[in-house]
Amino acid sequence: MKVGVIGLGSMGMGAALSLLRAGHEVTGCDMRVSARDEFAAAGGGVAATAAELPLGTEAVVVLVVNAAQTEAALFGEGGAASRLAPGAVIVSSATMGPDAARALAEQAQERQLLFLDAPVSGGAVKARAGEMTVMASGSVAAFGAAEPVLGAIATKVWHLGEEPGIGATVKVVHQLLAGVHIAVAAEAMALGIRAGADPQALYDVVTSAAGNSWMFENRMARVLAGDDAPRSAVDIFVKDLGLVTEMARSLNFPVPLASQAQQLFTAARAIGQGGKDDGFVIRVWQAMTGIKLPGE
Repeated sequence: MKVGVIGLGSMGMGAALSLLRAGHEVTGCDMRVSARDEFAAAGGGVAATAAELPLGTEAVVVLVVNAAQTEAALFGEGGAASRLAPGAVIVSSATMGPDAARALAEQAQERQLLFLDAPVSGGAVKARAGEMTVMASGSVAAFGAAEPVLGAIATKVWHLGEEPGIGATVKVVHQLLAGVHIAVAAEAMALGIRAGADPQALYDVVTSAAGNSWMFENRMARVLAGDDAPRSAVDIFVKDLGLVTEMARSLNFPVPLASQAQQLFTAARAIGQGGKDDGFVIRVWQAMTGIKLPGE
């Protein structure tokens, strides 16, 4: 299958490599030369812009930052839509609000293209292993056309309904949990450090007991290692928790925990940590209390 992947970040690169391993003819699109070079070295085709995707591309996976970038990559001047084969499927995997997903689906339909509202989860490691989770909604035809792509990039594909926007809704709710879990994991570790607990011992106890969460185990391991290289950056949760509060506001629904977590990630960005790994929201507590993090 002739597939384009727009956005060769931590998730997009993994998806592109997984598609390549599955035997698809894959072109990876990214403005960054380093990303294109990495994918080319693995044997994939590369393009600097969506307008350079091969004519007749049958499926395109869009793994950019947000809805605005998705729209520009697909339907903007020099977007991918003109390069797609008739009836091609768009797999829209950026995290966005449900209204934005529905609007993109309408634009795809106007061009007689299939659209799958298909946000993903799993992180860079699972993306490279082809083991992501996909939360998808769309027509039966869209699911059918996207099946070879989904089979290559994911081990779990949720069919959430035929209406675009449902996948986006589920992902926004998922990000509420993810963001709050990361923030509270950092708060707990920071409190333990301030109280004099050994950070490694604290980590070992929590990860063997009922208070553990996947986010505590994953993110606080990086804090213990002093590894703030961004797999998922602080800035991502400033954005994603903003989507949570926007969706909740439209429903007159209070989300106090998500709102507080967003403020903590915003504070981390304000002190220069926006591009760091999201577990390093812990540096907000460091800034306020003067604690010393492991490795410092």
